[in-house]
Formats: sequence, structure tokens, C-alpha cells
Amino acid sequence: MATDPHWSLPGGVALVTGAAGGIGAALALNLARRGMALALVDRDAAGLQAVADQAAAVGVAVSRHVIDLAERAQVDGVLPAVLAAHGRLTLLVNNAGVALGGRFEQVDEADFDWLMRINFDAPVRLTRACLPVLARAPAALVVNVSSIFGIVAPPGQTAYCASKFALRGFSESLRHELAMAGSPVRLMLVHPGGVRTGIADNARVAVTATADEVASEQAAWRVLLRLSPEQAAEQIARGIVRRAPRVLVGRDAAQAAWLQRLMPVGYWAVMARDLARRTGRAA
Repeated sequence: MATDPHWSLPGGVALVTGAAGGIGAALALNLARRGMALALVDRDAAGLQAVADQAAAVGVAVSRHVIDLAERAQVDGVLPAVLAAHGRLTLLVNNAGVALGGRFEQVDEADFDWLMRINFDAPVRLTRACLPVLARAPAALVVNVSSIFGIVAPPGQTAYCASKFALRGFSESLRHELAMAGSPVRLMLVHPGGVRTGIADNARVAVTATADEVASEQAAWRVLLRLSPEQAAEQIARGIVRRAPRVLVGRDAAQAAWLQRLMPVGYWAVMARDLARRTGRAA
């Protein structure tokens, strides 16, 4: 991909959601070290302050925006606050996400809707609001963080997979629209594999799931979380520098994506056997 002479991180302004911890915090600090001003969004005020302090120590301008992405009115207030603090925007990173454990018949409708508001509706609303502002820049980028579970869909993850597949479809279609329109804004879709964040431990649990079921699922997935948030953030940041259209984060994500292409229907049988081998559970 040819380098766009107008695209540069130093001096730019990045809006990063889910910035109080995990990949979001690590990516925000990575971007700060690359010279970007930051607008940090999260509902965790204390965590957001800690990240903001670290970023400010690098010498970049930082604003904090404590909001709940499940609340549409709060989401709609983000961009005006960011523009009041920074005056412009060149990079939008829709990173925030939540998880919900349990089989579909176990998951409460209200919890399913709550997850979709955060994982899908909020990125769509922020993208809709920010695109006209981003388009004022000579070059800009939207980064939507999906998941490897936006490519493969394991059982017990119906809500999460629904949101991440939806974000993938939205992002791919929007990428094509932006290119057809000759927009200065590009779109990068990110599919992280197993990253050691707190999303699984902090997940909501289906109301009918037992404590043993919850503990067993968390222990199983924890085995697969090999990449640190900092390692994941570096891979994403390198993609941002290139304005790459897609980034698969981690070898496991690349392998799962390859297997899904090879066996679009039967991939889970293979993955389940591998998961059983790693965790000692029955496939």
C-alpha cells in the first residue's frame, strides 16, 4: 500500500474509547509516544485518570471523557466535548467492548441489548458523528476493533459474536463507500485474538448460568490469552501508521481466520478439539 504523504500521527488528535484499561489504554499510550494528542473515553473515571496522567507525562495534550457507552445521550455528547478540548480530530478508535457469557437460551434479552448498544451501536453512532469532522483533515482514519469472534463464532458467545460480526460487516461496507467517494478518511478493521485483558473476567453472566459453568468457561478462555495488551497495541499502532485496511492481532487470530476460510462450516469442530487439548476439557 502506497504511503499517503498527508497522513502523519505526530500532531494528530486521536479519540480512543475503552481507554481506561486493556488494549485501549495500551494503544492510547502507544499513540501518545508517537506524538498524538488524546481524547480518552471510558466509564472508569479512576482508570481513565491514570492513563491520562501517563500520557500527559509524555508531553501530549490529553482530555478525559467519562461516559457510559450504553447510554446514547452520553455517546452523542462525546464529539462536542472532544472538539471543545482539541478543536479537531484525525483518528477515531472504536475500541470499547464488553462480554456476556452464556448460551443464547440462557441470556436475558436486556443483557443482550446492553451488549449490542456498547459493542455495535456506540461505534456506529460515534462514526456517524465523527466522519464529517475527520473528512476536514487531509487524511484521517477510523479504527473499529472487532475480534477474532467477528470471524469465527464459538458456542456460548452468541451476543458477543453478533456484535462483532455486525461491526465487521458495517466496517467493510463503509470502507468501500469511503473509497468510492474519494474520501480522505480510511477505515481499518482490527481482529484481536487472545489478549490478556479483563474483558472475560468482567463479563456479565447469563442469569441462569451456574457458578461452576461461569468458572469453567473463564478458566478455559484464560488459557488462550497469550498476548499482552502492549503487544496487541503495537501491532494495531503499526497498522494505523500504514492505514492498513485490516489487522489480525496475534498468531492465533491469523490461524483462526485461515481455518475459517478453509472450512467455513466445519472450523469449530477442529477448534473445539484444539481447545479441549489445551484446557483439558472434553470437546
